[in-house]
Amino acid sequence: MKDKRKIVQSLTLILQFGLNMIVPIFMCTMFGVWLGERYDIPVVAVPLFIVGALAGFTNIFKMAKKIYGQDGESDKDHAEKTK
Repeated sequence: MKDKRKIVQSLTLILQFGLNMIVPIFMCTMFGVWLGERYDIPVVAVPLFIVGALAGFTNIFKMAKKIYGQDGESDKDHAEKTK
């Protein structure tokens, strides 16, 4: 039972990472396409795609930092400090 719970937690974490990366990229790209069509500048989608990718990476970095501890220490290091 504990193994199944661990697997579900891992899959949920992977899904969160994926969504945190895909959503900003998709939203910024669609906004860029809309702006490009509206003002007849289709190239504007490319920089907004890059901005979305950077925003997604930032989201993933913050989430990973929260998971592994605020100052970057691992769970093992944290357990040794609390003894």
